[in-house]
Amino acid sequence: MADTLLIRALKGQPKQITLCNKNLEKIPRAIGKLDCVCQLQLKNNKIRKLPKELCHLYQLQVLNLGNNSLEEFSPVLQHLHSLEKLHLFGNNISHIDGNTLNGFRCLTFLNLNGNQLKTLPQEICNLVSIQHLSVDNNQITELPIEFCALTTLEEFHAAGNKLTSLPLEIGYLISLEKLYLQRNKIRELPEGLGKCYRLRYIDVAANELRIFPTELASMPLKELHCEENPLLQNMPVHSVQEEEVLSLKELVARFVMKELKDRWSHMRRAIRFYPDLRTMLAQSSKCAVCGDSFLNTWLECVKFIDARSDLKLTSMSGTIPVRALLCSYKCFNAAGHNYYGVAFP
Repeated sequence: MADTLLIRALKGQPKQITLCNKNLEKIPRAIGKLDCVCQLQLKNNKIRKLPKELCHLYQLQVLNLGNNSLEEFSPVLQHLHSLEKLHLFGNNISHIDGNTLNGFRCLTFLNLNGNQLKTLPQEICNLVSIQHLSVDNNQITELPIEFCALTTLEEFHAAGNKLTSLPLEIGYLISLEKLYLQRNKIRELPEGLGKCYRLRYIDVAANELRIFPTELASMPLKELHCEENPLLQNMPVHSVQEEEVLSLKELVARFVMKELKDRWSHMRRAIRFYPDLRTMLAQSSKCAVCGDSFLNTWLECVKFIDARSDLKLTSMSGTIPVRALLCSYKCFNAAGHNYYGVAFP
């Protein structure tokens, strides 16, 4: 039946072909003669493999293969150089060979929801035009660092996976506006998330979060969903402060960073000859109380901010625990701030 439909279509030079809900187990090879097609709809079939003739659809922009029986991200797809939208949801894909991600120069939309993926290949960074990437309801445990090279990515969906963390380099996703990570096992959001200056929508409901990154309040958020997380509560308990002992490395790093603030310091000129030192100091943080720089987190504290008055989230009420980094107990014991120590059970 599908062959007959394609033969008829050859006479009309159609821009769109729809063969959904036809119980197809394979795509007729005659599809390769329809090189004028821009949209090909093949969802809700039983297709297991893609024919090599599909490569001839050099004008194809939209391909929908959702709800089929594909077990691989077919190498055939990388030859569709005009492809802009690719739907592969509801298949049985468990692995993506990184080499198959070459050639997608125009791809802006990729839907891989409801497959069996455990990870994404490093070559995911080859999707240089991707704006919308969705991998909901897979079995992904981690994202590669190369994922953070997707500087055109605006919307990322990874709900219902097994993620426990995000790459520290996530701040390089400079175009990211919407982030959906609900129903994972994420214990901590990286500080780099605060560098995503366009991020307006975050859904991290039903994870294992206790606290949010330090720059949460400075982000242009419109919506934040964080229900069903074991967030820290403002419940004062008795505690004992340990003796403050800084390592030699920490002491020297703090001295150098303090010297670098002096415009006329010899240290400012000398550090140019020590690139490894500059790299190390670039990882420093600033004390939330005194503003001085330190190399390692000496004291992790929490500040409770109001969702409505501080974050301007009208759809949310209550307080949100936000991480604060302090350089010493001296700053922690100083008067006039509202930072609390974190008690662990």
